[in-house]
Amino acid sequence: MKFSKSKSARSERMKDILDILKLEHLDARIALNYSNPFELLIATILSAQCTDARVNIVTESLFKKYKTPEDYVLIPIENLEQDIYSTGFYKNKAKNIKSATKRLVEEFNSEVPGTMEELLSLDGVGRKTANVVLGHCFGIDGIVVDTHVSRLSNRLGFVNTTNAVKIEYELMELIPQEDWVMFTHYMIQHGRKICDAKKPLCGKCVINHLCPSAYSLENKKKK
Repeated sequence: MKFSKSKSARSERMKDILDILKLEHLDARIALNYSNPFELLIATILSAQCTDARVNIVTESLFKKYKTPEDYVLIPIENLEQDIYSTGFYKNKAKNIKSATKRLVEEFNSEVPGTMEELLSLDGVGRKTANVVLGHCFGIDGIVVDTHVSRLSNRLGFVNTTNAVKIEYELMELIPQEDWVMFTHYMIQHGRKICDAKKPLCGKCVINHLCPSAYSLENKKKK
């Protein structure tokens, strides 16, 4: 299936896809549990290479033990490593959390900053994490590029790269700003339920008529 590659045509196709997915995934929302910007920051750092479900299990007790940046600064790193062990890469995550919370205390009066530049100054925080926090806690629109967004954006023919920053900026040119935050959640829901990395269910996909990759992976496996 081929589609025009002009920007106007791609923007129109993106609009059609969004209109469908908005109705298909009415329950789309951020999967991480949090009650304030600081908790979301910690949860998102922990979510790297880990499922949101696992992070929520860990943070359920973690957020009861440590409530402020000062709490994380004061605890021995070995204790924090043990608390977050099951999220994977726990040594690096603990190191980043300790460093980030120390900076929050010393530079930001223990408050999570509300700009991209300031958030990126924290260890363990990249554009993905910053966009999550800004979009859900500060009302600053941004597109979070995770594995689902990357995979689906490529399959749908909107990008041709795995570079997350390039994907983010290319998508921003095609998607209305008011849809930036929710676009990520639609892609995550659709990726989990239908457009699986190895076994996409193209026959059950409500946007297969708008996808240049529809059925191609299934056909390749049959051969």
